[in-house]
Amino acid sequence: MLVKRGIAVSPGVAIGPAVLFGAEIFKVQRHYTSKAEIDAEIARFHAALDAVCVDIEENQRVATERLGKEYGAIFGAHVLMARSPELVGEIERLIRDETNTPERACDIVLNKYAKLFSDLGSRYHAERAQDIYDLKNRLLRQLLGKRRQELSDLSEPAIILAHNLTPSETANLKKEFVLGFATEVGGPTSHTAILAGALELPAVVGVGDFLSEINSGDIVIIDGDRGEVIVNPVESVIAERREAQKKSDANYAALECERTAEPITADGERIELLGNIEFPTEAEHCLERGADGIGLYRTEFLYLGRDVEPSEEDHYQSARWTSERTKSPAPTVSSRKFRIRLSDCAASG
Repeated sequence: MLVKRGIAVSPGVAIGPAVLFGAEIFKVQRHYTSKAEIDAEIARFHAALDAVCVDIEENQRVATERLGKEYGAIFGAHVLMARSPELVGEIERLIRDETNTPERACDIVLNKYAKLFSDLGSRYHAERAQDIYDLKNRLLRQLLGKRRQELSDLSEPAIILAHNLTPSETANLKKEFVLGFATEVGGPTSHTAILAGALELPAVVGVGDFLSEINSGDIVIIDGDRGEVIVNPVESVIAERREAQKKSDANYAALECERTAEPITADGERIELLGNIEFPTEAEHCLERGADGIGLYRTEFLYLGRDVEPSEEDHYQSARWTSERTKSPAPTVSSRKFRIRLSDCAASG
C-alpha cells in the first residue's frame, strides 16, 4: 500500500481503478527555415493559433453551459492570452528575423513568459505559469499534428491520476466516468482546482512525483478531505474509508435538514455565519446553505476574459447583481451583510 499526500481542493472520497494521464513531452528540434519559406511558416503558425482559439472558445461554451458564465470566463482569459499582440508579434519576429520554425519560436517565447511568472515567487503566479504551458502545448500539438490522450475516451468509472490537468480537461470531465482525480502539480488557487470544486469531484493536487510508482488499473482512494492518495489499499483501509464516506454522506443529509435552523450555541449565543465567494452565482449557494450573508466577495473574476480593465460600472453592476441575490425574503430582515473586495494585488505564496 502506497500513501501520498497533497493539497485537498475538493472534498469527498472516491475509490476505483486508476487511469494514468501522463505529462506531454514535445521534442522541439533546433531546426531553421529558409527565407523563402518564412511567409508560409508564419501562415502555418497563424493556422495553428486559430485552431487553438476555436478549441478554447468551445471549452468556454461548455464551461458556461455546465457551470455558469463566471467559470467560462476562465477560458475567455486564455483566448485573450493566445491573441495577445505582444506574444504573437514576438513569435512572428523569431520566425521572420531569426528563421526559427513556428514550433521552435512558440517553445522559446512561451517558456520565457512562463518562467517570468514562475520567478515571481508566489503560488498564484506559478499557477498562471501552468496556464501558459498549457497554451504552449496546445500550439505544439497543432503544429506537430499530435493528439492528446482524451479523457472522453473513458467508458468505465475510474480515478484519474495525472501530471497535470488543464482547465479545459477538468471542465469537460464526465462525472459518470470520473470518480475523482489527483495531480502531481497544482495548488488551491489553480483554475483546475476551482473547476473541480464547481464539479463537486473529490480532488487532490500538488502530490509530487508519483505516477512512476503506479500502474493503470491499480485500485486507488482519493480522499479530498484529508488530501491523501492511497494506492492499492488493503481491504481494511478500503472498508474504513467507505464507512467514513457513508458517515460523511449521512452527516451531510442531516445537516441539510438543519440548514434553516438558527445557529445558536448551547449557552444561547447566536453565531453569525458568512460565506466567502469567488463568483456571483456562489452567493445563492451560500444562502441556500444557511449563511447570513457574504463575508468576502472576491471580484477579481471581473478581470478574466477581457483585455481592458473593468469599469466602475462593471463593478457596480456585478455587485448589484450579487447583492440582489443576498437579500432576505423574510420581511423582518431588512438586509444581509455583504462585504466586497475590489482587488487583491499582492498574491500570497
